[in-house]
Amino acid sequence: MFRAFLKTPKSLIWSTLYRTLKNSKSKDIIVVAHRGDWRNAPENSLQAIQYCIDMGVDMVEIDVRETKDGQLVLMHDNTIDRTTKKKGKVKDYTLEELKTFHLVDGLGMKTPHKIPSLEEALLLAKGKILINIDKGYPVFEKCYKVMEQTNTLNNVIMKGKKTRADVEKEYGQYLDKVYFMPQIKLPNPNAKVIVDDYLEKDPPIAFAFGVPQDTIQFIQYFDDIRDKGSSVWVNSLWERHNGGHDDEKAALDPTVYDWYIKNNINIIQTDRPQLLLDYLRTKGLHK
Repeated sequence: MFRAFLKTPKSLIWSTLYRTLKNSKSKDIIVVAHRGDWRNAPENSLQAIQYCIDMGVDMVEIDVRETKDGQLVLMHDNTIDRTTKKKGKVKDYTLEELKTFHLVDGLGMKTPHKIPSLEEALLLAKGKILINIDKGYPVFEKCYKVMEQTNTLNNVIMKGKKTRADVEKEYGQYLDKVYFMPQIKLPNPNAKVIVDDYLEKDPPIAFAFGVPQDTIQFIQYFDDIRDKGSSVWVNSLWERHNGGHDDEKAALDPTVYDWYIKNNINIIQTDRPQLLLDYLRTKGLHK
């Protein structure tokens, strides 16, 4: 359970990425772009995903919300206020209505880009880049159906802040078909119990950890987690995720990323994918 059966892709790059994803002991570090390349295209847009594909990013994180008519679209907030010129909750509009709205850029200016459906995003990513779906746990079954319809089950990592028992109870029927990644915010007195329960039953593809202080002792367990078959994901987005070893500091001094390397973190979600890719390549840690 918790592991998908994946066919070997034809593309050498794609197959190399899969080998890295499935090998928690690989020296290569997987780079995940947060909401796509949002510095150069609207967040959660198809163009933001395409730029990541062109850049050579391994995985793109996207957010999903459910529409009034039960469809799934890419949107981080539960409203469209921040990312479009319109107002209201995603669930108050149909997919057809949302598809008429233009996304805005980081300065709030209207762009030609529209709100994409999850289906469109998965079809674009198919065979080119991995996808991590955020905010998808409450609509896990609907996400699964879209993955199944688009034949992208081998593209996607689902995630949730749940124990193994909870996930198996709620969505156990899907867990031998998709990747699932538990999320754990540290410090957590039950962290080792939760992690060991997953590892002893069947190691998930990865664990995503929030690390607000770099002095948290649990960090020392990352090496053991990888030895036991799961990768370790930590965000470099903001200092509260990584004890202050964040992207904005790295923009001034890329050696900030050495903290991830030294602490056996092999999946990094970043807001500066090109910077991180370039730095890892100088270290021989990314193809």
